Amino acid sequence: MPRTADHEQRRRQIAVAVCDLISEHGLDAVTVARTAGAAGISVGLVQHYFRTKDEMLLHAFNHVSASIRGRIDERIQAGIEHRQPISWVLSEALAEFLPLDEKRRAEFRVAKAFAGRALDAPALAEIDMATSSTLLDDLARAVHNGKECGEVEPDLDPRPAAVRLAAVTEGLAMQAYRDPAELNDVAPAIIETELAAVFTGECRQYTASPASQGDDLGV
Repeated sequence: MPRTADHEQRRRQIAVAVCDLISEHGLDAVTVARTAGAAGISVGLVQHYFRTKDEMLLHAFNHVSASIRGRIDERIQAGIEHRQPISWVLSEALAEFLPLDEKRRAEFRVAKAFAGRALDAPALAEIDMATSSTLLDDLARAVHNGKECGEVEPDLDPRPAAVRLAAVTEGLAMQAYRDPAELNDVAPAIIETELAAVFTGECRQYTASPASQGDDLGV
């Protein structure tokens, strides 16, 4: 009987194939047959794991989301180790959503394909909404923790600040995808400017023990 690791490897293989097809040819290019060909496996094996195109797209979207989240977690850990303020860590984390290189441009296309498909697929729309809500929750928590450590003014409402940061990042990502020559060099600086409008104070978190700093980062 195939091991669990074998199943996970096959599923990753299919996710990568779907992502490659979307990146190179768009969502319309994704079919079971083409996915099987790109993955180097049989049509029957693809159908064993995913019955529909939407299931394959959802899996590819989750694959991309996990990849982005993994890089963000690395940024957070590096921020803790180098004793960086929350605003600095957020600047690095939000930049992972910007299509500033080929890998992130491919991820952006998959995310946008998923969001477009979700407009007409209620099940996918729920996941799209949940993903967006999770990002807002993470940003709001980071702003709240910024208030506690002195980087954010005590009377600032975290939720509207989170919505603003998410909206700016999403808009920049779209503009950078459309016109990388114009935006690639300036998009990170724009995010830093937006963060500076929220995180106006100085961080006091490093007076605490290193073990507590990860909670303060909050993303």
